[in-house]
Amino acid sequence: MNQERGPEQALDDLVRVRARRGGGEAVVWWTGDVYAWLPGDGPHHLFGFDGVNVARAVAVDGGIELLSREAARYLDPVSREVADGWGNRYTGEHVEVEHVWNDPVDFRWLADGPRGPFRLPRTRIGGDVVFNTDVLLAYPSPLPVADHPANSGDDVYRAMELFQYFTRAADLDDPALGSVPCTLSWVRVAPWLPWMRMADRPGALVYHCRGAKVAGWSEVPAGLRRFVEERRPEFRHAPTEWSPFSETSWTAFKKRHPVDSEG
Repeated sequence: MNQERGPEQALDDLVRVRARRGGGEAVVWWTGDVYAWLPGDGPHHLFGFDGVNVARAVAVDGGIELLSREAARYLDPVSREVADGWGNRYTGEHVEVEHVWNDPVDFRWLADGPRGPFRLPRTRIGGDVVFNTDVLLAYPSPLPVADHPANSGDDVYRAMELFQYFTRAADLDDPALGSVPCTLSWVRVAPWLPWMRMADRPGALVYHCRGAKVAGWSEVPAGLRRFVEERRPEFRHAPTEWSPFSETSWTAFKKRHPVDSEG
């Protein structure tokens, strides 16, 4: 059964499921795999993948700003060890793997915003509620083909980010709970990553992951926790100030590689 709530209540529900009221930090981690699909070939299992997002929801006039940092690592699909290098089966090149260090990843959610009243699609399944946010992306690529012919196959970045959040209806309906426990599912369909150097090849990457919001940093799985603490310890905490700019794998790649090179 589908249910609708008013914009303010829907926004409060999302804050409590995705983060927590009051500006405290919320930790979400996920694990899964990355697959390649090419016309006439595959699909192929390329990587394991896991990551963590640490966020805080800050009240602003008319809504909420979600301030977060996000780290993720690519893994060998069999051993599940960190993959810092990758032998590209399609090109024969050995390339450096560029893990995900997105700082910040910020969103502004308004009860009545430029696109109208806030809505959060939900489905009631027995005693559970499932929220879904389907993000369909098409915007000018940070990596124009003319500047990055080996890394970018289109001047428009096109992808889908498909999220589902699962929670208990009884928890959601308890107004005293400022943070509602949840598990999640995430599917991403996106172009080849810039560091793969596969821009001229048709096909796409499919990420298939699942995870949960946990009580704190100490509940992140140990291997992922060590990876962050050893390489970028600032990612253990959320930002404290809003930024109109959010980092992605594409913008981070551009910072490290302003123009294309032959590696």
